[in-house]
Amino acid sequence: MAVRQRPFHLVVFGASGFTGQFVTEEVAREQMDPEGSSRLAWAVAGRCREKLQRVLERAAQKLGRPTLPSEVGIIICDITTPGSLDEMARQATIVLNCVGPYRFYGEPVVKACIENGTSCIDISGEPQFLELMYWKYHQKAAEKGVYIIGSSGFDSIPADMGVIYTSNKINGTLTAVESFLTINSGPELALSCRWPVSYCRELSSYSIPFLGADVSVVKRTQRYLHENLDQSPVQYAAYVTVGGITSVIKLMFAGLFFLLFVKFGIGRQLLIRFPWLFSFGYFSKQGPTQKQIDAASFTMTFFGQGYSHGCPIEDKKPNIRVCTQVKGPEAGYIATPIAMVQAAMTLLNDVSNLPSVGGVFTPGAAFAKTKLIDRLNKRGLEFSVISSSEV
Repeated sequence: MAVRQRPFHLVVFGASGFTGQFVTEEVAREQMDPEGSSRLAWAVAGRCREKLQRVLERAAQKLGRPTLPSEVGIIICDITTPGSLDEMARQATIVLNCVGPYRFYGEPVVKACIENGTSCIDISGEPQFLELMYWKYHQKAAEKGVYIIGSSGFDSIPADMGVIYTSNKINGTLTAVESFLTINSGPELALSCRWPVSYCRELSSYSIPFLGADVSVVKRTQRYLHENLDQSPVQYAAYVTVGGITSVIKLMFAGLFFLLFVKFGIGRQLLIRFPWLFSFGYFSKQGPTQKQIDAASFTMTFFGQGYSHGCPIEDKKPNIRVCTQVKGPEAGYIATPIAMVQAAMTLLNDVSNLPSVGGVFTPGAAFAKTKLIDRLNKRGLEFSVISSSEV
């Protein structure tokens, strides 16, 4: 990565937004780490100085660091003003972009960062945006020697790095992986087809396909690793567990109810105006309370299969299976800032293990050879092997 002497290593753009506040706290927490770098220079950026100042004051109070507001820079920047984006990018080595939805607001930040030789990390869970940025800006980013890394939050890092972790733990060649997300309030090998609602015996739970960015991101990573590092690509499918048969029935009724409402203008208006009422309390216009955040957690379980070293694979079924897990705290506002900030710290400190040239990358493509998983383990996102056996 082309690193120039700039005022700030990191700039959190959109720090006064709901997610941006948590990312700001996580950067401040990283600066406090005795094993980290106390010389980490960083700033927050957004439209309103007063709001940014209040975010820093809240973080200072929460972390017991009264001097924090005076130690962090403030940059006034508006997504609708390209000149202010350029000015922000010129002051940073890496921009942590927390301003979404990215399909509306993400591209100007990517463009400004590339033009000013600045790397950028976002937490987009929007596959269309991520793929568009690759096709439009990969070559330009490579020429500038900067790294544009999308979906670096809970949206994909546990899944993408989890597949790489699973691949590293199998004694041979991994060919296929299925992941199951549980949220607590060689020759081509085809994955077995599952019904839209299927039962996972290992987890004693019904599951449905996971509709996030995970599958798109993992597939792009596997293509990169195959084309650039000559690694055998891994097939991947993602699901989310929903509990027992009662939960499945509730989910089906909720889905039909939602489809009925979105067909009519008045129904769509009601859903937008009263999300709490029509989602039976699951969604609201306000973010979750701190109590809800503290009580939540996630587990992502990976079931991989492949061939052991030296095993002839022609016309034979896989002879080795491995089960791994990634566990962590609440996904959206704790795990996501941890993943984003540790991705940034890896980009700053593990340069020799990054791809040799810049570009637009998935997390797995950028960090496959780095110590990102070790960093995440130390921050509470735990990667572990549950079982490994030959069939």
